[in-house]
Amino acid sequence: MSSATAVDHVRRTLGVARAGHGGTLDPIATGVLPICVGAGTKIAQFLLADDKAYIADGVLGIETDTLDRTGRVTGERAVSVSRDALVRALEAHLGAQTQIPPMYSAIKQGGVRLYDRARAGEEVERAPRAIRIDRLELLAFEPPRFRIAVACSKGTYIRSLVADIGQAVAAGAHLAELRRTRSGRFTIEQAVTLDRLGEATLIPPDQAIDLARATVPAALVAQVLSGVQLPADALGVAGDEQFKLLDETGRLLAVVHAETGRTVYDRVFPELTGRREGRPGA
Repeated sequence: MSSATAVDHVRRTLGVARAGHGGTLDPIATGVLPICVGAGTKIAQFLLADDKAYIADGVLGIETDTLDRTGRVTGERAVSVSRDALVRALEAHLGAQTQIPPMYSAIKQGGVRLYDRARAGEEVERAPRAIRIDRLELLAFEPPRFRIAVACSKGTYIRSLVADIGQAVAAGAHLAELRRTRSGRFTIEQAVTLDRLGEATLIPPDQAIDLARATVPAALVAQVLSGVQLPADALGVAGDEQFKLLDETGRLLAVVHAETGRTVYDRVFPELTGRREGRPGA
């Protein structure tokens, strides 16, 4: 099932006009997929920026063009890899680094998605992207298969990571299974399966985004909802980080950041203060 199909299923089951996800899962992947509904779709862009965590199974000795089990085999090698060598390879991939996105990805280049170019037999140069790996732990190793736990920044391709680990131990590798265990503040323990959506409790948007918070005095709420560029210090907004602005009752008014001493609005949520649209939440 694609992420888009999962979103459509949620939209129809909950009877809402709008729904969107906060971070695509590869078709072979399972696990946490935050889905926003109603006015809550406005926070999807902030969920996309959240850190993620995964459990991934890799297979040494076989490389594929998609870097996972769905692809065409492009290389096979004998596997003679020790546990210690694999652990050293994992340790070498920790921290801030760059990663080249796979050809089979949804990134656009020249207005065309890379996977369309790949399916047409093209191989194009891709610019490395900055990523961060905070955790990379070997959970199991029964050659040629290994299982790892990964905690990483947004935009990290686990398929590419597994392939790079395979190269580091001179065996090659591809991704066999992938399960996302965390997306931002959402964990696998909180997840609701698609067949139990009727039991789901929607999370208010202000609780779904993990940003610094500032409370707006009652006298300024109307100006915030109208997008008036108030002085940043009048709202307690400072530095270069994003803030969620709440009214005195805790309702989400806007997501903002400061720029040259003024408040810049990234999103405003008038729907949540009375004019509700659908059932906002995630």
